[in-house]
Amino acid sequence: MLPPLERLWDLRNRTPVLAISGGIILIIAVIDWWAQSYVSLGFLYLFPIMLAAAFLPRWVVAGLGAGCAALAEIFSDLNKSYVRLGFETLALAGCGLFVGELVRNRRLNLDAQERLKALVETSPAAIVTVDAHGAIELANQAAVELMAPRDGLLIGSPIAAFLPELHHALRWEEAPQFRASMQCRVHRGNGESFTADVWFSTYKEGAAPKLAAIIGDVSDEDQDTMRGEGEHPERAVLNNRETEVLRSLVQGLANKEIAARMEISESAVKNTIQQLFAKTGVRTRSQLVRVALEQYRNTL
Repeated sequence: MLPPLERLWDLRNRTPVLAISGGIILIIAVIDWWAQSYVSLGFLYLFPIMLAAAFLPRWVVAGLGAGCAALAEIFSDLNKSYVRLGFETLALAGCGLFVGELVRNRRLNLDAQERLKALVETSPAAIVTVDAHGAIELANQAAVELMAPRDGLLIGSPIAAFLPELHHALRWEEAPQFRASMQCRVHRGNGESFTADVWFSTYKEGAAPKLAAIIGDVSDEDQDTMRGEGEHPERAVLNNRETEVLRSLVQGLANKEIAARMEISESAVKNTIQQLFAKTGVRTRSQLVRVALEQYRNTL
């Protein structure tokens, strides 16, 4: 679908587009009545119907097609024919319904992309999405800080430069969609590398395979493991409020949104997060999300 038409069919343009469509229908009807030509101008009704179809319910589009077909038949010099009227109705209404469905599907697709973008950008966890060509399509600030690209930009960069394993996962176009986790080396833009746990899921946008991944730095844990298993604290037991707050943090909600969801004060949310920091031994929200995904995934 052409970008100018997408802008035309923006919901903010509903009133002027419907008004213009009605005016065009009226002009075509007047010209058809005045000209009384042997060739009917009824096919011109296609254009206003397709313009208006993006803003009207399906039954209204069908009715509009039938009405325009009736106008074309009334002002035609040809002998009246119900068969011709039926075919004209099918053509006008069918084109309108087809265009209306295309626009609705496009709007749903754009809405889904905006929700995904908002989720990625607001999440404290490092999240990236990768397109079919292996280029990073979306990346939040946590991912930029974690992988430290040289120019400060991850979007558009090849994922193979940072996580080669994820690039290979996208090569399986014929495989079914799947979710998996793995531990691998992540290469930073400054030449450093570290061990990370990666949780990723493949999906399709249209026919194009894509991938979304959450990346957690576990290099500190590797160092702790080398010092000995005895130094690892036991997994802390969480109460119901702490579990619910942790679940909301993983979903990328802010303190105010968590408070509204749980019907508690924002200060209570902050206190609960501090308790989670103390129990898990971390100091930031992104570290807390990583611990949640590693240790409390089944609970959440």
